[in-house]
Amino acid sequence: MKLKYVRESEVLKALAHPVRLQMVEIITSLRENECSVSTIQKKLGIPQSTVSQHLQTLRNKGIIEGGKRGAVICYRVKDKCAKEIIKILRKLYF
Repeated sequence: MKLKYVRESEVLKALAHPVRLQMVEIITSLRENECSVSTIQKKLGIPQSTVSQHLQTLRNKGIIEGGKRGAVICYRVKDKCAKEIIKILRKLYF
């Protein structure tokens, strides 16, 4: 099997969870294209610990990356495949 398809299937698996899909959509929808844990938590209305667990999954799969902005860690989507998936889903469903 080609490595490309393995990577794409890993991205799809990570995005297959509704909360993680929403997180990536939230991050990419902001003008800054990055978002803090507290912003994601407020938008989703779920506990911060749950947000952190899902962010860890997305980080481990290489879909997002975090960077410090003062005392806050902001996350951005770094995976081009994930960005394209969100664009397609926006056209079809959002």
